[in-house]
Amino acid sequence: METLEGTAKMSDKAKRISPAVTAIIMFGVISMLGDTVYEAARGSNSQYLSLLGISAAKVGLVFGIGEFLGYFIRLISGFLSDKSGKHWIFMFIGYGMLLAVPLIGFSMNWNILIVLIFVERIGKALRSPAKDTILSGVADRRIGIGFAFGLQEAFDQIGAFVGPLIFTAVFCFAGKTGISQYQYGYRALFIPYVILMIFLTFVFTRVTGNKLVPEVKKEHHSELLQPIFWIYTAFTFFCTLGFVNFSTVGYHLKAEGLMSDGNITLVYSLAMIVDAATALVIGRIYDKLKVQTGRKAGGLLVLMILPVISLLLPVLTLGHSSVLIVIGMVFFGIIMGIHETVMRSAIADVTPFDKRGTGYGVFNTSYGLALMGGAGLMGLLYDNSLIGAIILFTTVSEVIAAILYFRMNSMVKKNNAQPSKPLP
Repeated sequence: METLEGTAKMSDKAKRISPAVTAIIMFGVISMLGDTVYEAARGSNSQYLSLLGISAAKVGLVFGIGEFLGYFIRLISGFLSDKSGKHWIFMFIGYGMLLAVPLIGFSMNWNILIVLIFVERIGKALRSPAKDTILSGVADRRIGIGFAFGLQEAFDQIGAFVGPLIFTAVFCFAGKTGISQYQYGYRALFIPYVILMIFLTFVFTRVTGNKLVPEVKKEHHSELLQPIFWIYTAFTFFCTLGFVNFSTVGYHLKAEGLMSDGNITLVYSLAMIVDAATALVIGRIYDKLKVQTGRKAGGLLVLMILPVISLLLPVLTLGHSSVLIVIGMVFFGIIMGIHETVMRSAIADVTPFDKRGTGYGVFNTSYGLALMGGAGLMGLLYDNSLIGAIILFTTVSEVIAAILYFRMNSMVKKNNAQPSKPLP
């Protein structure tokens, strides 16, 4: 029987030619195209809404509610994907709803824009648990879940880097940054959207029936979510609650005139590149920690740095120094890389496969609630010029997260987590 350590020493050549890696790369291209569409909008929405005269409190609240809907609905879609096993249906519907993003460029009506923002988030909620379940099934006991999600996140962030540059290119070509130019930028996203849907259809025809993913069984399962899952979920909640979202940062940069619109989207793209690099590194560290500790939950120990660097964000990004803001956005990228890699990988390691969609759903509902509360409150505090209160709020949230981390660390050391199973 081969161990996790043996798998970790698998040659790079074997990884490159592995059907599992091929499948992960194909899903990575899908994610890259999807991120090109919606991250372009996420890097510009705050500035566009600011131009339309929408307050920071409204922007923060709408983005917070959108994020919450996008994560809460995963509780339902994850459960349904567990029961039905129809992962591709959820993926096609979810990616199809990205059509809402280019449609933003056809309206300045606040009510319509709210609906389009919510539709995009709901679409992500429908596709994410199904996609993450498939990816974890492909990677589990083959190439390492941390490596798989790190590679996936790197592809994601290539798209997240390219997307905002579409707006930057439009601004440079037009020579100005008015409402019309933002609308042209949104409409240009029709191109990557069409390419995405064509490639998704291609991947569906190539990947279905490859037998890389464990079959979801229909009978009742008695396996329960483990105690460490709930501690981990609580830790993530408070880490995310105190996380300064880019909706607040972008609004601050625009409202204070600290950067041009093109530079705002450019600095967001920089953060996405940092995110991609972090994902590749942190994914490998995650897998190595699992080997060193001999526990499937051993990789959670890498999260020790998350509350610390999250404390720095409001100090760096909500000031008036361009240099510190850029540094802050580098930290923003590091945090996002950890969120998107380790936090997704860990769910696969602390839940059985047949409950994995449910696990992702429960976890992401908590994550979305934290995003909604954090973004909404920070937007309200920012509108009232209470930057110090934002810093205090972040500090309290991250201190609680640190306390939960030590509890989680103790559980891992006491071997309360599920032990690693031998690999075939």
